[in-house]
Amino acid sequence: MKNKNKKKVIIAMSGGIDSSVAAALLKKQGYNVIGVFMRFWSQGGRDCFLESEKRARSAAGKIGIPFYVFNLEKKFKKKVVDCFLKSSKSGLTPNPCVVCNKEIKFGLLFKKLKSLNADYIATGHYARIKTQNSKLKTQNHNLKLKTFKLLKGRDKNKDQSYFLWKLDQKILRKTLFPVGDYAKPEIRRLAKKFKLFPGHVPESQEICFVKNNINDFLKKYLKTKPGLIINRKEKVLGRHQGLWFYTIGQRKGIGLAGGPYYVLDKDIKRNLLIATNNKKDLDKKELFVKNLNWISGKAPKFPLKVRVKIRSQHKPASALLVNNICVKPGLTQSKVRFNKPQRAVTSGQSAVFYEKNELLGGGVII
Repeated sequence: MKNKNKKKVIIAMSGGIDSSVAAALLKKQGYNVIGVFMRFWSQGGRDCFLESEKRARSAAGKIGIPFYVFNLEKKFKKKVVDCFLKSSKSGLTPNPCVVCNKEIKFGLLFKKLKSLNADYIATGHYARIKTQNSKLKTQNHNLKLKTFKLLKGRDKNKDQSYFLWKLDQKILRKTLFPVGDYAKPEIRRLAKKFKLFPGHVPESQEICFVKNNINDFLKKYLKTKPGLIINRKEKVLGRHQGLWFYTIGQRKGIGLAGGPYYVLDKDIKRNLLIATNNKKDLDKKELFVKNLNWISGKAPKFPLKVRVKIRSQHKPASALLVNNICVKPGLTQSKVRFNKPQRAVTSGQSAVFYEKNELLGGGVII
């Protein structure tokens, strides 16, 4: 039976410093903590995660919390990897971490709350949650409402809110981010203080299911599909090995002499890669987005002034978000108009909207 005086938290432990310190902080704060390692699918097989699992188990033992391993290989392969391959094949540059956070890390952990009789889920993400109380007047009652705002992590260099734009009120209500108010150097010091790791712990890689480099992974599952590389005037410059091996703005690895050349666009129907040697061609004043999600649960009033990130390392840019723009009869989308042109707008990546430190929501660039 659950101890009524202690809230129970399920924390995702990856074997890294951030999630391990997060677990230790929760324990120190008096929570009843359960550590969980999620075993994902990987190109390198189960061995890729054995070392991480071992570190997570060791950290849980030192903290003094129960530890479980969830085998999510099949679900991860279907929800994240297969989706990534399908999007890549269609010419997009998808962001698998965004999908994983919504469908796996938070989605599946949230479903475990009831079966494990827990109150919260937690992760080692550098982000923060702020509760805002408000009142809703009805004809007969004054209702008290709670809204959960998602904020950037205090450490600007480590902030991970960009990858969390698909989360909603239902999940945020039950989520804790223990390291969100800390800077990375502080977390490293805490790891030493708690004696969690004897030596160096590697940082998490960007795409966890790719063993070596992304092109080797794509070559294995999507093969090669050679075609022509052309410029904007359709002059043939060379040949490519498959459109999924390239992303907008890419300079290295195109294989063209006399450059530098940059990937400007992809013509999927004709299997053409379009390149330019003029970097300014990459600048775009606007973009369209689909699949919008608003953290508050309801859309704001449009047009909306926001700051927009178009990739994880992009500096947020001032823009105006306009909703329900008619692209063609029967199809409306939302449009982002930047105050200043932005470089290498890439279909498939996330456009995420901020107001100061608050993440309002996001969508997928098309």
